[in-house]
Amino acid sequence: MIKVTDLHKSFGELAVLKGIDFQADTGEVIVIIGPSGMGKSTFLRCINYIERPEKGIIEIDNVKVDAEKCTEKEIKQLRLKTSMVFQNYNIFKNKTVIENVMLPMTSVQKIEKEIAKEKALQYLDQVGLLDKINEYPSRLSGGQQQRVGIARAMAANPEVILFDEPTSALDPELVGEVLNVMKQFAKQGVTMIVVTHEMQFAREVASQVIFMADGVVVEKGTPEEIFDHPKEEATRKFLKRILKEES
Repeated sequence: MIKVTDLHKSFGELAVLKGIDFQADTGEVIVIIGPSGMGKSTFLRCINYIERPEKGIIEIDNVKVDAEKCTEKEIKQLRLKTSMVFQNYNIFKNKTVIENVMLPMTSVQKIEKEIAKEKALQYLDQVGLLDKINEYPSRLSGGQQQRVGIARAMAANPEVILFDEPTSALDPELVGEVLNVMKQFAKQGVTMIVVTHEMQFAREVASQVIFMADGVVVEKGTPEEIFDHPKEEATRKFLKRILKEES
C-alpha cells in the first residue's frame, strides 16, 4: 500500500505540487494524466525523494517519511521500496544489458553474482530480450533500451514501480512493445504508478485514473468514470483536446 498526504513541492517561487493526497493498494495500476508541466513527473520524483518535498507524508508499507522531519535513513528505506523507469531510459551505456539488470541486485541488495545473473535472465526473458544480454545500449533500439530499464526496475524488487512517461521519447512504432511489457507486469499484480499520455493504455490497464493540473488532483476515478463520465470541466477539456490529437 502507498499513501501520500498533503504533498507540497516548489522550485523557488513556483509552487509545483500544492497539497497532493493519494492512495493505492498493492497490485493496483494508477495512471496519472494531465497537461505537460503541471507537476505529474515531479510528483513521481518526490515519492522516491529524487526531488525532496517541502511538506507532506509518504507511506509505503511499513515505511513512513514526513518531509518536515525525516532522517536520511528513513529516506533510504523509502527509496528501497520503489523503482523508477525514466523517459530517457537512464541505463548505463558502459554496461551490457545483463550487467544493467544485475546492478540493483549486486550493489544494493548484495545478492551473490551468480544468483543475480540467474534472476536477471528471468527478468530479461519477461521483457523479451534474452537474445540481447551481451549487447551494449548503443546497439539497441529505444524500445529495447526502455525494456532493459523496466527489467532493471523489476530486479530491484520494489513494492511499487514509478513510470515517468516511459514511451514519450520513443518513435511511434516502438511504443507498443514497451506498453505490452507494462501490461504483462500489470497482469502479474505489480503495483505501478504511471505518468503517461497514452490514453488507450490508461483505459485498458488502469485500476484508477488521476487527472492532475496546476499542481493538484482535479479528479480521480475508474477509467470509465474519467474517460466516459468526467465530472470536472478541466478534465473534459483536456480529454477532448488530447483524444482529438490522437484521432
